[in-house]
Amino acid sequence: MACEWTKLWSVRSAWLCLVAGLAVTAVFTFYYASIARINEQAVQPVGNAAAGSVVVSQFAVVVLATVAVTSEYATGTVRASLLWVPRRHRVQAAKALVTGVVAFLGGAGFAVVGTVVAWMAFDGRASFAAGTTVGQILAIGGYQALVAVLTVGVAFASRHPAGALSILVALLWALPSVLPGLGGDALAAVNDALPYGAGDHFTRVGGHAPYSSATAVLIVVGWTAVAHVAGLYVLRRRDA
Repeated sequence: MACEWTKLWSVRSAWLCLVAGLAVTAVFTFYYASIARINEQAVQPVGNAAAGSVVVSQFAVVVLATVAVTSEYATGTVRASLLWVPRRHRVQAAKALVTGVVAFLGGAGFAVVGTVVAWMAFDGRASFAAGTTVGQILAIGGYQALVAVLTVGVAFASRHPAGALSILVALLWALPSVLPGLGGDALAAVNDALPYGAGDHFTRVGGHAPYSSATAVLIVVGWTAVAHVAGLYVLRRRDA
């Protein structure tokens, strides 16, 4: 874990991803709150703006976690990592844990910034309750952490940044964007079973979720576990 932490912060990409995530969150939440104010929408929890921004800010975490894995394959340094730690599941677990912790802290930071920006932009069209807001901030951080671990699994399975990003963009953005627009209960149910669909249900307050927040968390955890197992299978079966 100490080695993975050092490797993660020894390159600029980690910092750049987090800065990009903050910038995207600030812009998105300002836009979200401004539209709600202009259209005179019903008053909603201020944390919903930060929850809505996750659809874009999650890709800062995706890129960070993808680079943490695929950069070693690109440079060949993965061979050294596996020589130092021959038990490969430990390498993957360390990467998942380190990127997960960074993503949780980064995601929570994104949510704090987004909440502050949105509160000013809502201009009275939002409500603030300390318990609800803190809960949403922690939920967003937890979702981002799960996305990071899911990404590590996909990156180990694909070993190439383009392949990993293609899978994750489809899973976390393209399908959730297309399925609701096509209509139909069946497609809506599929969307609710996807990682972002479930994540949106437990980070946003006041929606009409088809299941409880606990079930939504379990759905995201399930996707994360499947990705982790797939990545571990490839890591163990193929040469570095």
